[in-house]
Amino acid sequence: MNEQARRRPATPYRRPKKDPVRMLAFEALRAVDERDAYANLVLPPLLKKARENKEFETRDAALATELVYGTLRRQGTYDAIISACIDRPLREVDPPVLDVLALGAHQLLGTRIPTHAAVSASVELARVVLGDGRARFVNAVLRKISQHDLDSWLQQVAPSYDQDPEDHLAVVHSHPRWVVSALWDALGGGRAGIEDLLEADNERPEVTLVARPGRSTTAELLEAVGEDSALPGRWSPYAVRLAEGGEPGALDAVRDGRAGVQDEGSQLVAAAVANAPLDGSDARWLDGCAGPGGKAALMAALAAERGAFLLAAEKQPHRARLVARALAGNPGPYQVITADGTRPPWVAGSFDRVLVDVPCSGLGALRRRPESRWRRRPEDLEGFAPLQRGLLREALGAVRIGGIVGYATCSPHLAETRIVVEDVLRGRGGPAVAAEWVDARPLMPGVPALGDGPDVQLWPHLHGTDAMYLALLRRTA
Repeated sequence: MNEQARRRPATPYRRPKKDPVRMLAFEALRAVDERDAYANLVLPPLLKKARENKEFETRDAALATELVYGTLRRQGTYDAIISACIDRPLREVDPPVLDVLALGAHQLLGTRIPTHAAVSASVELARVVLGDGRARFVNAVLRKISQHDLDSWLQQVAPSYDQDPEDHLAVVHSHPRWVVSALWDALGGGRAGIEDLLEADNERPEVTLVARPGRSTTAELLEAVGEDSALPGRWSPYAVRLAEGGEPGALDAVRDGRAGVQDEGSQLVAAAVANAPLDGSDARWLDGCAGPGGKAALMAALAAERGAFLLAAEKQPHRARLVARALAGNPGPYQVITADGTRPPWVAGSFDRVLVDVPCSGLGALRRRPESRWRRRPEDLEGFAPLQRGLLREALGAVRIGGIVGYATCSPHLAETRIVVEDVLRGRGGPAVAAEWVDARPLMPGVPALGDGPDVQLWPHLHGTDAMYLALLRRTA
């Protein structure tokens, strides 16, 4: 080494700078990956803590939310692009490194953040959470990604539609291939409809409020929110849609339980069960799978207007507590119990109306829980099948002759919807039940594109709701 080199001062070490927005987004993604947490449950307390510590402004919270949800929604697309930029299988990259790369890819390809800012901020994050060595790897990969926009990358990494339509749609719209296939089967039709549906799954859903009848009104909610920040619901007479960034918890009616947050499709299902035509008594209602309480609270309010009693049953104790909180203050008679709807404690034939919103794959709520698409497997449906059929059979046993049962799922998968109902009615896998279909379409007045009936399937791209399914049945013997 020459004398000049020995005298050259060493480059001073620069401590990586923590960016609170990207640190929070990374923490949320790690919780989703490591603990199978849901982003909609993890993110709010993290944002609250950041605001309390004065680390965040409103726009910072909005950016952190976009980074988390955008990265999760587009994970499949970004994985395909990252794979094209590295020299090893994706499974050999450590998950924390993949999270940083995906966050960087979303900033580069899914936001308006300038390229240099997206790369430098991601590399700084990598230095903080991964160390300098892996930060260099992140830098190299993101610089490759930054050489093309999203459309150019999709042309490179997605097979052509003509060659493999399902795989093309899976990569372009970031859904697992099996989910694309299942949704396409349920939707029917050609390419345009399925593309619209998959794209709708990747959009940020509106926040929708429900004004619980007899306790609040849409007029009250609209006035409280302000006409510039809210709109009436599209279909439900109880719905109010908030503008982006609206805070439901700031409203007195929501804090008091007179109103709540509830997807408009969920409102339509509860109202249809409550309003289905019925001969004879209408005094006892049952919500057999009541957690977390949205439908039960709306049904309780509607029941109270008629002097009817609602029993809300939920198997999981913590979810039963959520139901009790949602129904607190309801003016009419009700009771919340912890009970398994497949082994019911109530007397058979003792209810006039029954709703069972059964556990399911959740493929109808991918807008709200984007991580679900990556967790679910086709074999999961086999696990739900006996439970769904058992709950429907017991619901039909719980209702009197002439009474109404509503079978609902937040999934459009045929194996969780019409096939379940047909199996129960025809005695497949158990005793046949004497019941007849009731056309649910007239009970959703004004809602278009409800299909041929008698059951109803709602869709994000057609109705702006979760993909709720409802079958109405009347017990005949």
